[in-house]
Amino acid sequence: MKSYVKIALFVVVFFAIAGILAALIMFNKKHPDTSKAKPDFVVTAVTLQKEFEDNEKTASARYINKILEVSGTIASVTAADSSHTNLSLKTGSDMSSVICTFPSNSGVKQYKPGDDITLRGECSGYLMDVLLNNCAGVMSRK
Repeated sequence: MKSYVKIALFVVVFFAIAGILAALIMFNKKHPDTSKAKPDFVVTAVTLQKEFEDNEKTASARYINKILEVSGTIASVTAADSSHTNLSLKTGSDMSSVICTFPSNSGVKQYKPGDDITLRGECSGYLMDVLLNNCAGVMSRK
């Protein structure tokens, strides 16, 4: 076999192994524990939704991938799937809310629409609703 073929084969194998290792590392990466993390921003659900509605680009740059502590009133609590529960916070808009995703074992199902709460989560964006993932630290303010 010619030397340039051996070198090309070595480079291809090297990048394939590096790609597989990178994928495994990203797949097994732990989510931040938002219950113990210091929030980057403390806001109300109404303010958060309004900032995204008024200027999505600026709000995205400010909040996405940041830990937020959000206060608001529960609009609904629903099971997203067998391992997650979604909690929606009222924002004063009929078209939009703040949706917070919790692990099913977090005890969030005990809360009812109308309860006032404060929670922490990682902002992942805005698609008509502001989305917070990896939520934790629900504190009731009845």
